[in-house]
Amino acid sequence: MERSIVHIDMNTFFVSCERLTNSALNGIPLIIGGGERGVVASCSYEARRFGVRSAMPIHMAMKLCPQAKIMKGDMELYSKLSHDITEIIQEKAPVVEKASIDEFYLDITGMDKFHGSYKWTNELAQTVTKETGLPLTFALSINKTVSKIGTGEGKQKQNLEIPEHLVQSFLNPLSIQKIPMVGEKTFQLLSRIGIRKIETLSKMPCEVLQQMIGKNGSELWKKANGIDNNPVEPYTERKSISTEHTFSQDTIDMDRLKRVILGMVEKLAFQLRSEEWLTSTVTIKIRYANFDTETKQCRVQYTSADHILTKTVTDLFEKLYQRRMRLRLIGVRFSGLVRGTYQIDLFEDTQEMLALYQAMDRMKNRYGFDAVMRCAGASFKPNNKNEILKRKSE
Repeated sequence: MERSIVHIDMNTFFVSCERLTNSALNGIPLIIGGGERGVVASCSYEARRFGVRSAMPIHMAMKLCPQAKIMKGDMELYSKLSHDITEIIQEKAPVVEKASIDEFYLDITGMDKFHGSYKWTNELAQTVTKETGLPLTFALSINKTVSKIGTGEGKQKQNLEIPEHLVQSFLNPLSIQKIPMVGEKTFQLLSRIGIRKIETLSKMPCEVLQQMIGKNGSELWKKANGIDNNPVEPYTERKSISTEHTFSQDTIDMDRLKRVILGMVEKLAFQLRSEEWLTSTVTIKIRYANFDTETKQCRVQYTSADHILTKTVTDLFEKLYQRRMRLRLIGVRFSGLVRGTYQIDLFEDTQEMLALYQAMDRMKNRYGFDAVMRCAGASFKPNNKNEILKRKSE
């Protein structure tokens, strides 16, 4: 049976959320992002006409479009509206994967027996827009790759349906940059040997691609040929991530305690970014030598950045640890999680900070977490099986 996979993308989601609460923002160039040294988190189509793009430095965006209005952004509002959209889709679709805060995959295979699949999807899209006031684009095809590419094209040509017999003719004239896994580095590498269109890439021997770009070569060749067997993964909301450290001997050494805290925060923050989560609630837990246990928590603006979370956890620890008795355990927990494609807080951090985090995360992913660490937290190591199991199972 031919699969029916839908990709839904909320159009300029952050911008649309802001306009929903303030109609005066309609029709004007709008940029959501940080301060003068920050980067663009999202921008309106009016700003895009001047060349403004996501992740562009704010100062560069303002040179391209000096009349644009800049807003800091409200992740709490975006998260709430994303949750509302998710509930509407999950109520109607049989299998839903929430790929990020503003995009979804749906597997509606077999539904064409009872409704036309495109008609059903169109009615769902109209329901989402009617109930939330937010615009969206969707594409329906045989797998996740083609439907996602279709959504990108649909923003210019409206919603698309791409049946199996039209997949290759749809893909062929497009730039290889339209394939989700093709970044700037891969594009430049392939461009140098004249491969710029998907049609050219699809006809290239798979073995040659593997020699050029490694193990991803085979996957890239499949996507260029419209092949993607990855399933739509049912969405479940993760509640929190946490870790605890039990000392082999009870301690009151403040320097050691803070080093352990920094190490735990760094590991958890890296996990947030790796799994594309943002946290809004931070909790610190301590257990004294007499087994008395105390906790303290606070809310933060949605983030996954070490420097923000480290300061928050350290401040909480200093407020909580007042009895000056020896401690046997420290725990850190991040909760109130939301999905997001942004690996750090684009509303607060500078372009330099963004580049630093991305470089560190690449090294950690390639060589292991311990490949690059802050000196202050480098002494933290899981010291018992219970801690390791806890972190794996949450």
